[in-house]
Amino acid sequence: MAFTWGSALRITLLILLVAAVVTACFTLPVEKILKDFLTWVDQDLGPWGPLVLAVAYIPLTILAVPASVLTLGGGYLFGLPVGFVADSIGATIGAGAAFLLGRTIGKPFVISKLKDYPQFRSVALAIRRSGFKVCVLFIGYLELNLCL
Repeated sequence: MAFTWGSALRITLLILLVAAVVTACFTLPVEKILKDFLTWVDQDLGPWGPLVLAVAYIPLTILAVPASVLTLGGGYLFGLPVGFVADSIGATIGAGAAFLLGRTIGKPFVISKLKDYPQFRSVALAIRRSGFKVCVLFIGYLELNLCL
């Protein structure tokens, strides 16, 4: 496999991102930061609080930070209906953004690995042709195995 400048840049950026996330997880007081954020949202933002909470969910979801403090805090600060909607919207948009990043940045890497494994290549081809059917069959297969 020949490396190009583009692939070297992608690999370097991925390594830097992973290193930054690992360093942040071990050095930053994430729980205290989230609690302080919720206090700020509650005391200073008023009716804009749920929107800010939903927007804050997006990078947390992309970086796979456990957002249980934000979820519970949103429900506590804004009540169950408003907190649930704000948390759900933020988590859904964050999951979509994480999917798009993985699809665009990670796709060349996955395709390069598929060349070595013909079974995975055939599964990828089947998903490309009829993805919904393959997903339903896979979920059924998992359910059947869980029941046995």
